[in-house]
Amino acid sequence: MNLAHHEFAGPAGAPVLVLLHGVTRDWSDWEPIIPELVRDFRVVAVDHCGHGDSPRTPGQYLVADYARPTKAFLHEKFTEPVTVVGHSLGAMVALALAAECGPLIARAVLEDPPFHTMGRDIGATPYRQQFIGMQEVARRRGALAEMTKALAEIRLSETQRLGDIRDRAALEFSARCLARIDPDIFTPLVAGRWLDGFDHESLWPRVHCPLLLMQGDPAAGGALTDADVAIAKRAQPNTSHVRFAGIGHQIHRTRPTEFLRALHDERK
Repeated sequence: MNLAHHEFAGPAGAPVLVLLHGVTRDWSDWEPIIPELVRDFRVVAVDHCGHGDSPRTPGQYLVADYARPTKAFLHEKFTEPVTVVGHSLGAMVALALAAECGPLIARAVLEDPPFHTMGRDIGATPYRQQFIGMQEVARRRGALAEMTKALAEIRLSETQRLGDIRDRAALEFSARCLARIDPDIFTPLVAGRWLDGFDHESLWPRVHCPLLLMQGDPAAGGALTDADVAIAKRAQPNTSHVRFAGIGHQIHRTRPTEFLRALHDERK
């Protein structure tokens, strides 16, 4: 499968950094911080299958299904080691790549991987209602303003709408991304089956490259649990871990300066 991607040249001879976005988004989720990243890297930002300009693969939108074509993409495109930075879904794919691609992965940075927060436990979170609403918006499509308004009205609970926790700019960005996805990506998510065939506990011990685990604050909407951090640290004692107090799931979007500082500090 030929995954769509965008490349941004860095300094001559700069190492490659591959960016993997979260579910419901596309490569442009990274666009605000790419000018900073290209100071040190040649940047390649990928669209997952079913997102952006990448092929649609109906019925194949489990986390494991995203990992397979991404692994093939890296092996086809690169011979030199690359750094992989993934957010949410992209972070889980990055973990699979770090475990399965051997020396091709020089370093993996995992930004708030949700694991079963968006898997079997999704029914206990607002994410299930959010994704049900987003799937309907993606199916209806329509003008950007209409989609943005519909997103704002998604009910996360009896007392809270998506528009209560996201500003208009964030809602408009989500609407633009939803206009370019396969609505079927939501089906395994809302069914709690997203992680079928993906066992993160068995992947950690197979990683031999440096790891940076970025954790959002669960009290502020972060999806990576303390229990999963503990699993990672037991399996990989040398894993670097940064917890962002007061910052939720979208670390690189809401606090880009802190995100970039952690990325570069842990590289030293």
